[in-house]
Amino acid sequence: MDNGESSYRRFLSGDDQGMAELVYEYRNGLLLYLNSYTNDLSLAEDCVQDTFIKLATKKPVFRGKSSFKTWLYAIGRNIAKNHIRNLVRHNDILLEECENIADELDLERNYLVEEQKIMLHHTIRKLKQDYQQVLYLTYFENFSNAETAEIMKKSKRQIENLLYNAKKSLKAELEKEGFRYEEL
Repeated sequence: MDNGESSYRRFLSGDDQGMAELVYEYRNGLLLYLNSYTNDLSLAEDCVQDTFIKLATKKPVFRGKSSFKTWLYAIGRNIAKNHIRNLVRHNDILLEECENIADELDLERNYLVEEQKIMLHHTIRKLKQDYQQVLYLTYFENFSNAETAEIMKKSKRQIENLLYNAKKSLKAELEKEGFRYEEL
């Protein structure tokens, strides 16, 4: 009789410490096994918990045809198999998969934003020098028109005119390349 079997028999006799010993002794190994079966740590944790709950509530009979550990792992595997079957049957997407999908969408969105930024910077470089400077100082460095005027040694009115013409020119260049930048 191995340690698990004796602990289980003690639990069946009313000693709750026997179940605590089983959980302590087999929890980690069962979790690793079920994780390799489900390929989902969260689902494996649920299955481990359900395995010990089944032992505690249903109190299945251990007949001794195998080691206690083998019997326990078989119960865990059957529970995991049922969980997977139910997930497939209900076409549920695991939360982890949703996070992966969200991560992929964020990655794609970030890539597209970066590509737009690169295209914008390349297009700005095609503009006249004053247009480049006014756009850079105003939109990328967040200087006010007054600050931009001081830096470029122009009047505030000249900066307003430069900014208007620079945005108009940039929009025309971007449209030539088939790109519409909505914030212009």
